[in-house]
Amino acid sequence: MDERSLRYEQLADELGGMIAERILRPGDRLPSVRTMAREKKLSISTVVQALRQLEERGQIEARPQSGFFVRPPATSQNAQLEPQQRPRRSRPVAVDISSRLMRVITLNNRPDMVPLGAALPAPELLPIAALQRLYGQIGRQSTHLLDAASHSMLNYPELVRQLVRHSLTWGRPLSADEIVVTNSCTEALLLCLRAVTKPGDTVAVESPSYYLMLQLLEQLGLKALEIPTHPRTGLSVDALDIASRERRIAACLLVTNFNNPLCSLMPDDEKRRLAALTAERGIPVIEDDIFGELYFGTQRPWPLKSFDTTGNVMMCSSLSKTLIPSLRLGYVAAGRFHADVLLQKTLTSGATNPITQAVAARYLESTASDRHLRFLRRAFQKQVMQMSEAVLRYFPPGTRISQPQGGFVLWVELPAGSDGMALFEKAAESGIAIVPGELFSPGGHFKNCLRLNCGNPWSPRIEDAIRRLGALAAA
Repeated sequence: MDERSLRYEQLADELGGMIAERILRPGDRLPSVRTMAREKKLSISTVVQALRQLEERGQIEARPQSGFFVRPPATSQNAQLEPQQRPRRSRPVAVDISSRLMRVITLNNRPDMVPLGAALPAPELLPIAALQRLYGQIGRQSTHLLDAASHSMLNYPELVRQLVRHSLTWGRPLSADEIVVTNSCTEALLLCLRAVTKPGDTVAVESPSYYLMLQLLEQLGLKALEIPTHPRTGLSVDALDIASRERRIAACLLVTNFNNPLCSLMPDDEKRRLAALTAERGIPVIEDDIFGELYFGTQRPWPLKSFDTTGNVMMCSSLSKTLIPSLRLGYVAAGRFHADVLLQKTLTSGATNPITQAVAARYLESTASDRHLRFLRRAFQKQVMQMSEAVLRYFPPGTRISQPQGGFVLWVELPAGSDGMALFEKAAESGIAIVPGELFSPGGHFKNCLRLNCGNPWSPRIEDAIRRLGALAAA
């Protein structure tokens, strides 16, 4: 072996050892080729060969225009969630989760808790200082927004323009005249449900489905029909097809991009099928796209709305997961239901805060917005990798996890016979916030599951919480 070969193998072994000893952890970015060449006093070609060898070993991966990153350990087939084998026929059920949900939220909101419960990004990841400056600037420059007349304007035109602009790369961009700005995505979902359903109606939901969506159904007196959902590809269009032939479905309430809690991503062909099927059968679709911008791939996935040719899809979203949750600023592109949704908005809460709309519009217009989103996507991908690795290391054998392609939550399936609600109670006593799986099902499924928030940068405190949580799960 010549000296040059020895050098690149030595570098590969050195870096590989640091990865094995977790000095370099999944998601960490390696120093640049030039930096390593300078610091190790090696040629660039020698460093490149060492990195290629690590790629072949599966320890690192190259990301276009970003550099080399440590890969998570290959998840064994046994640790991957399998497609649900639920009966193809299910029945509508009344939703009854509010009392259990409020107990979980109350315990999880204690200030001393390790924040693995609520799906919220850490404050240090968010552009708080930039938005504070914008509030000051706009408050001084646009005093008319404090006038009473400004509160009769439901949509701030510049915010609508920015929302449309950000959708221009989709297959079918949003239309300005279909948008209603709301107080959060939750309000947007509520307005859409009120616009197209009445008490006693049946609404098709994913299984598992976000618990706040289920709570909305409960509050409106609606029944939920659970549709089997693949951990990677989302809601089963075939199962919805069968269900909608057997009974009247008043609406679908779903997430095609990074479902919460599975973070599944529906392929474009299935989105196209779903849009066509629901339009043909006259079933309005309420789509939550709140995680759509938080993709881990190279391109933002189009929402179901982009495949809608009839105005049948009402796409709801907000800025709470990408800017600041406390903005409470959302919107809905309501399609043919725009007038009905607008009426509900007027009756429910009137205009959304005009200064907050102006601040969001100014930030979305800036180049800082795109930079922030790129930073946030990298951070969440790394944090999800780190959480996944820790769960597989510390939780009992037989544990399975989701394979998120975006977003920042992780779904964990414990071995059969485990009790997620009991684990929640033990975790709360130990100062760890989690959400038990049964809250994501109106039919009481997923009792051996839980959801973990990955919105916080990895730290010894979080790793220790996962270690303790794994011990509690194994007890």
